[in-house]
Amino acid sequence: MIAAGENSETNQMKTLRDDELARDLRSVLDGLEREGEEVVIVRNNRPIGRLVPEPRGMTVREAFGDLFGILTDEEGEALLRDIEGMDRLLDQGVRDPWES
Repeated sequence: MIAAGENSETNQMKTLRDDELARDLRSVLDGLEREGEEVVIVRNNRPIGRLVPEPRGMTVREAFGDLFGILTDEEGEALLRDIEGMDRLLDQGVRDPWES
C-alpha cells in the first residue's frame, strides 16, 4: 500500500487518511481538478473510498482534429455548410415537442 500522502508514478494515485482529507479538503479537490489525480481515502489502514476526477472536456478543435487530412476539400466544405446550417437552426430556438 502507498503511504499516506505519497504519489505512485505507476498508477498516479494518491492515498490520504480520512483525517487528512477532512483537514485539507480544498487543496485535495484543487489537486484533483488540476492534476487529474485519483485519491484513495483510507481509515484504519483500509481503503474506504475514492475521489476520481471527471473526464476532461474536449474542444471542438480536438474533436474534429482527426478529420484534418482525411476529408477532401469538398467533404470539408460540405461539413462546414452543415454545421453552419445547424447553427442557424439552433439560433432560431429549440421547440418544445410536447407543446401544443
